Amino acid sequence: MGKQVWRAVVAGGAAAVFTAVAAVPAWAAEGGASFSRVQVNGGEPIVIGTSKEVAVPVTFRVTATRTWKRLPLVFLYRKNADDQLWHAIGATECPNWIGTCDVVETMYFDPSEWEMRNSEAGAWKVAGEAHFKDGTSDVDATGVTVHVKRNSRLTVNAAPEPVATGKTITVTGKVTRANWETRKYAVYGGRHVALQFKPSGAASYTTVKKVYANDSGALKTTVKASKTGTWRWAYYGNTTTGASMSPGDHVVVK
Repeated sequence: MGKQVWRAVVAGGAAAVFTAVAAVPAWAAEGGASFSRVQVNGGEPIVIGTSKEVAVPVTFRVTATRTWKRLPLVFLYRKNADDQLWHAIGATECPNWIGTCDVVETMYFDPSEWEMRNSEAGAWKVAGEAHFKDGTSDVDATGVTVHVKRNSRLTVNAAPEPVATGKTITVTGKVTRANWETRKYAVYGGRHVALQFKPSGAASYTTVKKVYANDSGALKTTVKASKTGTWRWAYYGNTTTGASMSPGDHVVVK
């Protein structure tokens, strides 16, 4: 079942309204349009939480040999044109209605407004679609793959604060992940998470050790106090879950 929603969006001073994509069996090469230079989100994964709308920048070039009825667009699919990821699209219009155009498109994903399934996290393919004034259409696979991921979160607490040199600092935290179906964050146990430290005055963090979260997503480890600085947890994500960093917790070492 198709899950695509389209809406009017003003971009670059031009508003465009689009309707649902027609199903095309087996990606028939109808002809009339070709899509190239496709880039979605700068090549980065699309990470979606539970409430905030995510706007994803898309650029591509379309070359049409027939006059299109409305601006060609690209969308995300898995098996075929009916198996799409639910989203809205806005784009700037092209100055001409035939030939070559470099399109700037935006895909909008809103988990608070549309029902998303956790199974939708993972790899999606990108297809281009064009409808022409003569009543024909063209839907083509572009060969581009995009990963759509559930957002993750980390908390941190380093104690005691302050602490004497050489004493033990206990660093705790918790890993959670967006559940799109309940629209809440749930525990994400078993994750391999890095403990990082940034000394006062330093510009970047360094990984001190790696720890597995327990089944409840809880993190806990100990380190020896040597320098004043800031501690945080870092999770690097996987094919269905986005990377995240906890806030930093500053500990003064006396």
